[in-house]
Amino acid sequence: MERLDKLAVHAGVAGKRIASIDVARGLVMLLMTLDHVRETFFLQHQVSDPMDLAATGPALFFSRLAAHFCAPMFVFLTGLSAWLYAHPAAGPRDATGFLVKRGLLLIALEIVAVNFAWTGTLLPSVVYLQVIWAIGLAMLALALLHRLPLPLLALLGAVIVGGHNALSGLSFAPGSPAQLAWTVLEQRGFLLDGALRIKVSYPVLAWIGVILLGYAAGPLYAASTAPALRRRRLLAIGAACLALLLVLRGFNLYGEAAPWTAQADALHTAMGFLNFTKYPPSLDFLLLTLGCGLPLLAWLERIDAAPARVLAAFGGAPLFYYLLHLYALLALQKLAAGAAGVARADVAHIWQVWTIAALLPLALYWPTRWFGHYKRSSGKGWVKYF
Repeated sequence: MERLDKLAVHAGVAGKRIASIDVARGLVMLLMTLDHVRETFFLQHQVSDPMDLAATGPALFFSRLAAHFCAPMFVFLTGLSAWLYAHPAAGPRDATGFLVKRGLLLIALEIVAVNFAWTGTLLPSVVYLQVIWAIGLAMLALALLHRLPLPLLALLGAVIVGGHNALSGLSFAPGSPAQLAWTVLEQRGFLLDGALRIKVSYPVLAWIGVILLGYAAGPLYAASTAPALRRRRLLAIGAACLALLLVLRGFNLYGEAAPWTAQADALHTAMGFLNFTKYPPSLDFLLLTLGCGLPLLAWLERIDAAPARVLAAFGGAPLFYYLLHLYALLALQKLAAGAAGVARADVAHIWQVWTIAALLPLALYWPTRWFGHYKRSSGKGWVKYF
């Protein structure tokens, strides 16, 4: 059986991908699939942000919590991959054009392709600007900032991630340019609320901080960095994040607007402790997700098994899989609703969500794997953006 390290080897080898990055990205794509299946077939059981513990059972809570790891790790890996693009084995190259083009492409796809996939119409009543839009804007910000010295870039990313919670109380006159800019950066809400309605679901400021941190972490994957040293540093950074989380969250000091309190039992107390704000992502939210994700990234370097190779296939063509699975879910929803003679088909139990989320990637594995191979072998410029 072909080994994973032959498919995607260590950093610094020209023309090769890094296995652990593709595997980690593939894992978060599958967790994302679980959440999108929930939103497609289980939307009658809404979850708030943070989640309402009185109305959200443990199975649904932890399903939603698992999905929390997707956006932070994906955005961090996007920054890391941008550094790798700018520093191939052949020597440094300018990444500005690539970041600008891909950022603009993501914004356009969000407005047109992603909104159609969620609504089934080219003219939805509300255009939602969600995670793909936020990643696109973060890439545009990185295009402007990536030439800064890496220590300064890391400091700026840390200040944004650590400090944006302190700005949550800011407000501006409704409809003013400042209020519109703040809606994009930090305050979820409508940019337009007239005949054309545009809603920002993913304020982008914290995600800019995360992508900057990912870019600043790029030298960990340079050819000159020993793998053992890289793993130790990833583990150390992850441990530091979790230790800081325990202090800040344990004493309700800072980093999350919703404090935790003891609940009726240990399980619900743990749920309360882990109940973080995602829109925009609180500091505690990012400490948890990155604090767990970075050690996972280190651990995945040592894995060479069939499941890792499957995950790498999804992680090697993430945007293709993202769009493919959304349209597959749209088709499944239409077919199920038509067969049942209802406007919208829903499942009754969370285990059915898990089952669909497990089967859907199996059906989409081969087209995603094919596109990943095509992307790496075709030599065509457009495919590198997917």
